[in-house]
Amino acid sequence: RNDHIWIIHRPATLLDDEKGAQKNPPEGKCCTAAPPVMKFDAEGNLLAYWGGKGDGYTWMANEHGIHVDRDGNVWVGGNNDGDQILKFSPEGKFLQQVGQNDSTKGSNSTTRLGRPAHMMTDDAANEIYVADGYGNSTVHRFAADGTLIASWGAPGRGPGAFTTPHAIAIDRSGRVLVGDRENNRVQLFDRTGAFLGEWTDFYHPMQIWIDDRDMVFVTDQIPRISLLSPDGRLVGRCRGAINGAHGLSGDAAGNLYMAELPPQEITKLERLN
Repeated sequence: RNDHIWIIHRPATLLDDEKGAQKNPPEGKCCTAAPPVMKFDAEGNLLAYWGGKGDGYTWMANEHGIHVDRDGNVWVGGNNDGDQILKFSPEGKFLQQVGQNDSTKGSNSTTRLGRPAHMMTDDAANEIYVADGYGNSTVHRFAADGTLIASWGAPGRGPGAFTTPHAIAIDRSGRVLVGDRENNRVQLFDRTGAFLGEWTDFYHPMQIWIDDRDMVFVTDQIPRISLLSPDGRLVGRCRGAINGAHGLSGDAAGNLYMAELPPQEITKLERLN
């Protein structure tokens, strides 16, 4: 958003020999774990950082998924011991929680998410969609205030069923694209959850990004990036990542940013005109 790159990472996963400086007593000059949420400019310079435990909310044990809405607010989630998504201002002020961190109720719960994988706001309708996720097999549609509007999906392989809905995106026509990871496909729905079709020929699709032309970029675990036209026609493919991009987004110029895991780095691909 505004050509700033936002990332979420997992400070708790650093190995002991990677965080010697934060031990008591310190074991070296390097290093300490960075806060979970960081903002960079397009050249990779760190601009701001925040996140972690705070008042009024429960932070996730295993961070997973980040989205910046049209107002610059930052949505984050977690896929382990975290059954909610959290909304913050760009400065890190807590604004809203969607879902409850309580005992499991399964994919049909109207109050609890199940280790949500990703979220996406529909700016035109002022709503938010959640790919839910690692524990559930559901897509949820919420109003801006967190009221549940609709849910669809169930465990399985048929049309409208999911096995790890991992990615979600919305194009300008209002179609909802869901990366159905373990079923090796991207499914397409309208806003009500009506099944429109599916695109296959992926291996564990991880993330989806749609540019200003409604061209669709999908990263999978081959690893590779696939570029598709709005009707699902394959335009091109490349291996743009070393070991697979778990996260994928782009800026206003059409450049791509990939969150690789591992190695733990952000890779930028510049758009060629």
